[in-house]
Amino acid sequence: MENRRVRLRFAPSPTGGLHMGGVRTALFSYLFAKKHGGDFILRIEDTDQTRYVKGAEEYIIESLKWCGIEPNEGVGFGDGSHAPYRQSERKELGIYAKYAQQLIDGGHAYYAFDSAEELDAMRKRLEAAKVVAPQYNSVSRQNMRNSLTLPEDEVKKLLDASTPHVIRLKVPRNEEIRFHDIIRGWVVVNSSQVDDKVLLKSDGMPTYHLAHIVDDIEMEVSHAVRGEEWLPSAPSHVLIYRYLGMEDKMPLFAHLPLILKTDGNGKLSKRDKSGIPMFPLNWYDERTKESYVGYRESGFFPEAFVNMLAMLGWNPGTTQEIFSMEELVQAFSFERVNKSGAKFDPEKTKWFNQQYLRMKSDAALAALFIPILKEKGITAEQHFVENVCRLVKEKAHFVSEFWANGNYFFIAPSAYDADVIKKRWNEQSANFIKTVTESFKGLTSFTAAETESTFKETAEKVGVGAGQVMQLFRVCLSGVGGGPMLFEMVELLGKDEVVKRLETAINSIN
Repeated sequence: MENRRVRLRFAPSPTGGLHMGGVRTALFSYLFAKKHGGDFILRIEDTDQTRYVKGAEEYIIESLKWCGIEPNEGVGFGDGSHAPYRQSERKELGIYAKYAQQLIDGGHAYYAFDSAEELDAMRKRLEAAKVVAPQYNSVSRQNMRNSLTLPEDEVKKLLDASTPHVIRLKVPRNEEIRFHDIIRGWVVVNSSQVDDKVLLKSDGMPTYHLAHIVDDIEMEVSHAVRGEEWLPSAPSHVLIYRYLGMEDKMPLFAHLPLILKTDGNGKLSKRDKSGIPMFPLNWYDERTKESYVGYRESGFFPEAFVNMLAMLGWNPGTTQEIFSMEELVQAFSFERVNKSGAKFDPEKTKWFNQQYLRMKSDAALAALFIPILKEKGITAEQHFVENVCRLVKEKAHFVSEFWANGNYFFIAPSAYDADVIKKRWNEQSANFIKTVTESFKGLTSFTAAETESTFKETAEKVGVGAGQVMQLFRVCLSGVGGGPMLFEMVELLGKDEVVKRLETAINSIN
């Protein structure tokens, strides 16, 4: 392995939208490949044509691009020397059939002619015999119609007649299968627990079990990263490498932990009800007629989405939580990926976006906020919008919240917080508002510092504590009792607008 070039593949099936769990698999593969100066490949595993969903392949490519985890080789990213990268196209070249025949010739695979009815009958027999997990294996195959039980001349006759059949892996009856996983360490399974996987279907299309191994061999993949749901199949895959005489070509396995529901019970579903998206981009499934909202359309920054995903199941060994892509590349290792499942936290997900929002420049945020303002029929100068963004961003998770948090910068309030008015409006406070309005009129400099100083001086002059009238003063200007730094807001609104709003409030509340 030391002399092999680092090459990792992300190999999704175009059977639906790319779930965030799939994006995490791609991300970890990308980080490892980049850290070691290797290749990151996109391969489309479309062997199951019955589940193919129109638009899924394009969705996968667009999602990877949005996340910034682009392959340097594969479908949609430039063909390398190992093309084609779609399994359906590779099947046409006869690649998989050649390897399947090699396993047949070596006595490690066999033809199975069982009909669907015969397979169903087998399962029922085993269930009646109290077999916990009925499967086609080294025991049950002895009572089935296959090239191990049928006479050789009958097998030849069936094949010559193009009788529908599959090719199955011949798993030994009682043998220890060992392999090393770079996340989980040594895994040991007895072959009696392993079924005879179908390698080639009756239509000549390979199953995942054969196809991904053939492709990994031919594409010189050094590390195979996938979810832990594939761990039970790994012993079969180890046997296939062994029977092909290709154990030296076998990649290092890394089975990632599951992403769990928010309560930690069970795998996170694409139909999760946490209110946080499960897909990177909006996805409409033509087959099921279901729609899913994406992280992008929900206002998440791709950097925040990627950072959040990286921390699901991996930790850097430090207290650092915010990582740029470059920092993730440098820090990542599979040794620091947890074996146990990672609980998904919707609030933490929003927190990541908040951190990245705060790091954005006011100009960048204004560029995102201005289209929202235009939808509201609001036109404002760029500099003014940038300053609004500067003031409201500290309490927002998304740019889409800026309007709700700061619409009063653009539209004077038509109503005032009833609770604050009831609690704070009295003869003394009303007198303060009138007096400070007159004081403001006389100012030649209307900076935050100058208005704050005038505010405090007026409060002292009227004989009221500044803290007693501060929230009321804010409500008179914005209509709401909370918001950004008060006198920064006063400076941004400007003298004329502040005086006008205070006078309106006095007349409205009285």
